[in-house]
Amino acid sequence: MGAKWPLMEDNVTRQDLDTLIEFLRGMPRLTQSANVRAFEREWSDWLGVRHSVFVNSGASANLVTMGALKHLYGGGEVIVPTLTWVSDIASVLQNGFTPVFVDINPRNLCMDEEQVIARLNGKTRAVFLTYVQGFNGLSDRLLSELEQRGVPLIEDVCESHGAAFRGRKLGSFGLASNFSFYFAHHMSTVEGGMVCTNDDAFHDAIRMFRSHGMVREAESPELRARYAAENPDLSPDFIFAFPAFNVRSTEINAVLGRSQLKRLDANNLRRRENFELFLRHIDPGKYRTDFDLEGSCNYAFNLVLRKPDPALRDRLEAVMRANGVEFRRGSAGGGNQLRQHYLKGVVPDGAWAGYPEVEHIHFFGYYIGNYPSLSAERILELCRVLNSVEA
Repeated sequence: MGAKWPLMEDNVTRQDLDTLIEFLRGMPRLTQSANVRAFEREWSDWLGVRHSVFVNSGASANLVTMGALKHLYGGGEVIVPTLTWVSDIASVLQNGFTPVFVDINPRNLCMDEEQVIARLNGKTRAVFLTYVQGFNGLSDRLLSELEQRGVPLIEDVCESHGAAFRGRKLGSFGLASNFSFYFAHHMSTVEGGMVCTNDDAFHDAIRMFRSHGMVREAESPELRARYAAENPDLSPDFIFAFPAFNVRSTEINAVLGRSQLKRLDANNLRRRENFELFLRHIDPGKYRTDFDLEGSCNYAFNLVLRKPDPALRDRLEAVMRANGVEFRRGSAGGGNQLRQHYLKGVVPDGAWAGYPEVEHIHFFGYYIGNYPSLSAERILELCRVLNSVEA
């Protein structure tokens, strides 16, 4: 029997499946083709950027973005959050960058901008900012500092489709932005991701990195001509500029994405309303309710104990399990990344201790699913369940 409050519910609808079935009845080409290109154009229009490149996952979006960054800007350090998904840090390591970690701002769970600015130096090649579960982590000061120092911003918007800053959608500010269309996110292509940019050179690099490093994937005629002139012994159709990847997606995934994009804004409005209702009714004596919601678009209910209390935490988890509330402790990606096994030997032993805000989330923070089909009655019942835990 499923949970009464699962992490996600009905994210691929009957309408989506009917659209896909109708497409398949036409016996179409299923590998990357016209629907992928159409989805990329439609997504760019929705986001407000010039270019989008559809890939097979948000993790692949991270991977090729860091690959293109290394190709165009060279090696060095990338400033990264301690609260994020593993693929962000993995993509930094896989491309030979040195990760530089910062703690989080407890009001939005994103990177602490004071620490980001303090860690900027001549080796910094980018700031890789994760917008955790729909919160905005940008400020005028951070954007100004990065611009003045010439440091690119890479935006991880995998969990925050539709969140905004200064009236612009997150994902339209940096050199590049990454999105995920995994089942549990704001919209789903089952598996899929997008890399977005306004930079022509970065766009061409991403297109090549997506498809084996093939030069013919670049849209720039000048770039294709340069590689052809430098490699006269190679067929222009098969020049591989660098050892890259195959992270293309399919027409099937793009058809689902195009179908879901049509209702994304309406669904996001419901998510915002749901989260505000949730925060108004959970007990502020037990749980944090002072999140900064300006511009946010949360696909999760963030439940964070106000104080570090292991006994209360254990009672809370027991109550949630008994009442069918699906949850994830540590919030995004398993909590403090510095505690994760894959970083053993990469960071010093005990490095996690220097990041107290993410440590609190690691042990005393959760997320619970927030989706458009949640009624106000179900949200209020959930709040009663959470509030029933003895302090």
